[in-house]
Amino acid sequence: MIVNGTEGYAEVIQQYVKITEEISFDILHKEFLKYIPSPKSLILDIGAGSGRDAYELSLRGHNVIAVEPLAEFRLAGNEIYQSENLKWIDDALPDLNHLSVYDNQVDFILSSSVWHHLNEKEQESGLKRIAQLLKPNGIFAISLRNGPAGAGTHVFPTNLQQTIKNAAKAQLEVLFKIDKQDSLLKNKEKVKWSRLVLIKRS
Repeated sequence: MIVNGTEGYAEVIQQYVKITEEISFDILHKEFLKYIPSPKSLILDIGAGSGRDAYELSLRGHNVIAVEPLAEFRLAGNEIYQSENLKWIDDALPDLNHLSVYDNQVDFILSSSVWHHLNEKEQESGLKRIAQLLKPNGIFAISLRNGPAGAGTHVFPTNLQQTIKNAAKAQLEVLFKIDKQDSLLKNKEKVKWSRLVLIKRS
């Protein structure tokens, strides 16, 4: 099945990997670090790309599932990042049908630079699916991109306040939010980022 949100990435795999490596995990996700569980946990990286973030989380001792629909990314990730704690699954938002075995079992979910590839309805239903996967007190960390299309050409606007409203419908509560941050990449002055951390209370 072709996932629209992957449009444009297959042609730039090596460039994407290089750019990903230029910004360290701890810098890119500095607002999220304190919400990552300390004990060994089950973690999903949804829209994992080439798997750098999933790999870094696995090095922290977690069991990590890198969820990525693009075969070229999964192939590159398997070649570059080797960890016994890292597993790859071919699946995609908003449905994540192949993850049903993990419903109500996941401690922490990361979705970085993915939400803008979902349309308005998919963004809402995607949050409901995330809530189904999380166990009580599980955490969802999400970054929202706004700006001109980059490597991925199938893009939609994101909105922090609307995402918070959608989260509330899915019984997800806000722990942290920050809006309109500058991009960490060069020549991306028109790109702004919001970051949001949500918790499933029940």
